[in-house]
Amino acid sequence: MTARESFRIGDQHVAPGRVASVDLPVSVLPDHTPVSLRVTVIHGRRDGPCAFVSAAVHGDEVNGVEVARRLLGQKALRSLRGTLLVVPIVNTFGFLNRSRYLPDRRDLNRSFPGSEGGSLAARLAHLFLNEVVLRCDFGIDLHSAATNRTNLPQVRVSPDDTRLMELARVFGAPVIMPSTERAGSLRAEARERGVETLLYEAGEGLRVDEHSVRIGVAGILKVLRHRGMLSGRGPVPGRPPLLARRSLWVRAPGGGLLSSYREDGQRVAEGDLLARVANPFGGEEVEVRAPVEGIVIGRAVMPVVNEGDAVFHLAEIERPVNEGVVLEEITKHLSRDPLFDEDEII
Repeated sequence: MTARESFRIGDQHVAPGRVASVDLPVSVLPDHTPVSLRVTVIHGRRDGPCAFVSAAVHGDEVNGVEVARRLLGQKALRSLRGTLLVVPIVNTFGFLNRSRYLPDRRDLNRSFPGSEGGSLAARLAHLFLNEVVLRCDFGIDLHSAATNRTNLPQVRVSPDDTRLMELARVFGAPVIMPSTERAGSLRAEARERGVETLLYEAGEGLRVDEHSVRIGVAGILKVLRHRGMLSGRGPVPGRPPLLARRSLWVRAPGGGLLSSYREDGQRVAEGDLLARVANPFGGEEVEVRAPVEGIVIGRAVMPVVNEGDAVFHLAEIERPVNEGVVLEEITKHLSRDPLFDEDEII
């Protein structure tokens, strides 16, 4: 059998069976502190696919950072086939500033493919795309809702991509959301270049949600096992994910204090009361009702709202959903996969 070659990234060679953290230079801060893109390379002894897992493309989405951190602690990765590139923090600038954006207010996830000599966002996008993403067969990009909103754990895929839909079902998040890519996004550019990329959305900006983290780690391990990169016993499959037909945001009919009556994952019927918006000085209260039947896949957590603010994200599901079924699925999934830092589930 021919010996497997080392994996070269930056100025380092990672030998088969080794794990290495590689710092790819990105920029220098105004005080001349260097900034790098840290990639942890797990290069298996045996041949197999190359995959990436990335988080904090938006710097305030720290839930994915915790998913990536726990993933790196999994003992199952010691017997990995192929190569796994894990980037817990893509947007270091936003992470340090607790901000979604780069210092120039550009959105990194609208800056792909980037360029070597462009803006800071363009340079970082170019580096990450070429040194990590395009060297892989597939990837999983981890995201959260924006600050002051939260998302039910969900995987987003292109509506017409049957191969990605298969991976989404394997991942096992409660909901699969068919979602077209946006111009300049990592997912759109990766697909254009032939790299299948799942997008996992879960939790809230600047918060770590334990349920979302556990589902994320278990989902990544399931996908790696499905693609032949891991062997052995995997997590116990739960109920099949719910497939959304479409989704819509319900907006506040007026400004004031928001009192919500529905949680993530709950089923609602058309006309159900979702919340009330109250005048902070007393008097009138305006009801917020569901315009369609579906489940709550996202909502605002900030009680102060303006007229027109998005307060509930509802998904219409392809198959019937019983009251509370999504929350029950999450609970069962977590009880079967009690993931903590030191645990191994493969």
